[in-house]
Amino acid sequence: MSTNGASLTIETAMPPITNRLLFIDALKALASQLIVLHHLAFYGPMSDHAQALAPTVISWLSQDARFAVQVFLVLGGFLAAQSLAPGGMMLAANPFGLLWKRYLKLVTPYIAAVLMAIALAAAARALMEHDSVPGRPTLSQVMAHVLLLQSLLGHDGLSAGVWYIAIDFQLFSLLVGLLWVTRRVARNEAGAATATVWLVAALALTSIYYFNRDGDWDSWGVYFFGSYALGIASCWTTAGKRSRLWWLLPIVLVVGAALLLDYRPRLVVALATALALVLARSGGFLENWPKSRLIAYLGQISYSVFLVHFPVCLLINGLFARYAAPEPWVHLGGMIIAWLASIAGGALFYRFVESAAQAGFRRRRPSGLVRQTP
Repeated sequence: MSTNGASLTIETAMPPITNRLLFIDALKALASQLIVLHHLAFYGPMSDHAQALAPTVISWLSQDARFAVQVFLVLGGFLAAQSLAPGGMMLAANPFGLLWKRYLKLVTPYIAAVLMAIALAAAARALMEHDSVPGRPTLSQVMAHVLLLQSLLGHDGLSAGVWYIAIDFQLFSLLVGLLWVTRRVARNEAGAATATVWLVAALALTSIYYFNRDGDWDSWGVYFFGSYALGIASCWTTAGKRSRLWWLLPIVLVVGAALLLDYRPRLVVALATALALVLARSGGFLENWPKSRLIAYLGQISYSVFLVHFPVCLLINGLFARYAAPEPWVHLGGMIIAWLASIAGGALFYRFVESAAQAGFRRRRPSGLVRQTP
């Protein structure tokens, strides 16, 4: 194929930069790439060999880049609030329908990715022995993954990061539950919105000051609800013509006090992301900056990249462990190849799996939902 033909194919695959929340795309793109690099540095033998060449960078990726998941938590809260209750009151009347559609949206590509992870893990086991390679799955383990209950039932993950999909669904369910309660008990829309704010704030405070300080709760959505609620707050403080930016002061003070009590870098990242969303929306550039088709595309395929990158990286680790010389430069090159292959694999997965599922959901989308969902 000619170079011009290849360029045309890539340009066609990338989305137009209209009808996108470009700033959110940029955050998704950055966070997803950091998660890929974190898992490359944390798992597999290639990073062990490459460590000698860039110890500071690989150590940072291995330990601190994981906090990028907080970006997804905050974005999830922002987009869920924007689609479910932009004014504080739930738009839809059927909470179970919302939960079922959310489950299908998450799990349809996720199951395909889990099957891919099982197959590539089997190939990796044939190539190398390493503690990062998942063992042979059991039927109960697979079913627990399908039901998003693997962590709650004590099963090991079949792929790195799959815990997040379960947490995302729990958080969405918590928000839907709170919105449904206030819709049912409030006398009017203003009362429902006020009650929702107080309920979300109460659960967020409980999360930040109690659940998030105890690692035994990290399989439950309440552990992460503080970050999710910061995304919800960033949506509601900037909603409509009458923005409520004065809400930011008590929010920052509450989070600041929580950090003084128990410093958590993940909470710093979550607060910074929420403030960035407020700045972008109130400044008018949430929808139109940065104007880059590449960044928009990386943001659009970020979920697919998140789903498939670990098995892809695992297979390449296995190939380099079996066939490559144990030289640092060789394995650093392998890490770069695995990173690029993860992006390419995510692009293919998005085209043939996730986008096909999205097309079906789009035809049944309830009115009032925004285009870009968490």
